Amino acid sequence: MLHQISNGTRRDLDGRPQVYYDGYWIKYYEPPADNLEAKKQLIQALTRRLFNHVEHGLNIPGNRLDEARHAYERETNPERKRVAGAMLAGALFNRAADIFTKVVELQEAGVAITPNDALMDQCGQCLLEALELGRMVRHRSGDEGLDELWGEPLRAFSIPVEDFYKGRYLKIAQTMRHIDRIADAMVDTLAGEGFFHGIEPHIRELADAAKNKCEILRTDPMIFEVWPAFVVAGERLCRFDPELPRHASEEQIRRANHACALIRDGVSLVQHIARARVPMPKSMHTYLERCHRFRRVAKKIPRFSRRSPKVAVAGTNLHTLSG
Repeated sequence: MLHQISNGTRRDLDGRPQVYYDGYWIKYYEPPADNLEAKKQLIQALTRRLFNHVEHGLNIPGNRLDEARHAYERETNPERKRVAGAMLAGALFNRAADIFTKVVELQEAGVAITPNDALMDQCGQCLLEALELGRMVRHRSGDEGLDELWGEPLRAFSIPVEDFYKGRYLKIAQTMRHIDRIADAMVDTLAGEGFFHGIEPHIRELADAAKNKCEILRTDPMIFEVWPAFVVAGERLCRFDPELPRHASEEQIRRANHACALIRDGVSLVQHIARARVPMPKSMHTYLERCHRFRRVAKKIPRFSRRSPKVAVAGTNLHTLSG
């Protein structure tokens, strides 16, 4: 049974190497060699990934660090200071990546670089300060920050590459669990509604596709199968239009439109989480609470038979926010 399997257990399942963490089998990738070149590539990849998911305008080159710091320190407006701090965090991350790149180049030229070298220390200090300022940064959706992404380059810098990969598998398992929780909430909230009969398979399809997206690296050839399936699953769910009785009440129409908004936002949240490959607990709990309120109100509204004549709710065809 799954609860008897230890985290880190590896097996070949359906011809694919898998590793087990916290209830999920995840596709296993052999970690690269633990050297400065591997860490440089890993930190650069993590930095690109970070800027891909946070709000726009933060990818400030490392050579503009002094400008970014001066702008942050002189800003007095609290709202603008948050954005200036986020920009400074971006500059610090890029400065750290610049330093690490030069350290690797020096090492390749035969210059010995020790872990306590001044350049290595400066790189670590940049990552630490960026992590602290990263609390000011929001996800591109505007809902919350992604502290996990801000901490990853620092962890990649500080610990062996193999240990970093182990931590990533654990984080992917947590991400998959969040996706399942959101899908379960959508099913519990919508599957019992007469005007959304048959929606559960579409919700489960999205959850499965999202979990597949979480475990596959973009460099894996499987991405050409996994990504289209992920996008299409979201599109199908968003096209699932509610149907109401021909003489539906205003309350039933209002409720159907509310349910459509839950579908749209649930799809968007699952997409954000799967692409970032880290949990978004604040956004998830906010969404779960919305589903709970929707179900609570449902108990006060008269039900109608699914066999009644129906009419589609106008203007409820939704479009996915995938990308």
